[in-house]
Amino acid sequence: MSLVKIEPISTLNNSEITEIFKCAPQGGMRRSLETNTLVLVSDHTKALYEDRWDGNVFHYTGMGRTGDQTLTSQNKTVAESISNKVEMHLFEVFEAKKYVYRGVVKLADEPYQEEQLDDNDQLRQVWVFPLVLADDQKFIIPDKLIKMKQVLREKKVRKLGETVLENRARTARRKSSKRKTISTTYERDPYVTEFAKRWAKGVCQLCEQPAPYLNMNGEPHLHTHHIKWLSRGGDDSIYNTIALCPNCHDKMHILDLEEDVRKLQEKVLKCVEVETIKI
Repeated sequence: MSLVKIEPISTLNNSEITEIFKCAPQGGMRRSLETNTLVLVSDHTKALYEDRWDGNVFHYTGMGRTGDQTLTSQNKTVAESISNKVEMHLFEVFEAKKYVYRGVVKLADEPYQEEQLDDNDQLRQVWVFPLVLADDQKFIIPDKLIKMKQVLREKKVRKLGETVLENRARTARRKSSKRKTISTTYERDPYVTEFAKRWAKGVCQLCEQPAPYLNMNGEPHLHTHHIKWLSRGGDDSIYNTIALCPNCHDKMHILDLEEDVRKLQEKVLKCVEVETIKI
């Protein structure tokens, strides 16, 4: 029986979490011996790596910001959570300093490793923990929080230099994050999105005309489009993402003509197969 009782989707501040769980006030994994709990925080406002939902499974990246991660410290606590009986509580952060409580989570499968970039933009091995909400809880995150998270991440990515952006776009996961909100929401990788817009240089890659107008930031207004739609199993990668004017973007979603698809595929492959892309 859990010693900690919080209603899912409640929003707490950091002091409240510290007081309730008797844990440290910082970090993504906060162990408390007093309450026998491990608080897991997925902060989407500043995370180096993107924890992600795939249906009802949350893929949570372990501790360690540089170099290969190891199954030690709190990574070990999560990996052994079934046998050590430590109760894990998940929070997601969509707005700074506001922690949305998702509930008690447990391992859904064996932890696994994948490649991600670290703080120094070096590829390394990280541990990822597939988690599910305990007791099959059905509380749904509002769409507006997901949109807020996406806008914030896109703003941060727009400030990156070309080398860092290209490195992160090229090493991005190909599978988009998918979570259940009021409707099914596909969370796009902001590095891939920004990369596609930059190499288009303000020109629609279908009609080959300049963007029809500038946005509020004085930038050419282009939409990013997945040539094979995410809903049809397309990759969220630089090999499947291209920039279009609003009119051509509508055309692709309404008509999706074979000759247009072929043209866009040729365009994007010509771009990404170049070793160094001048963006």
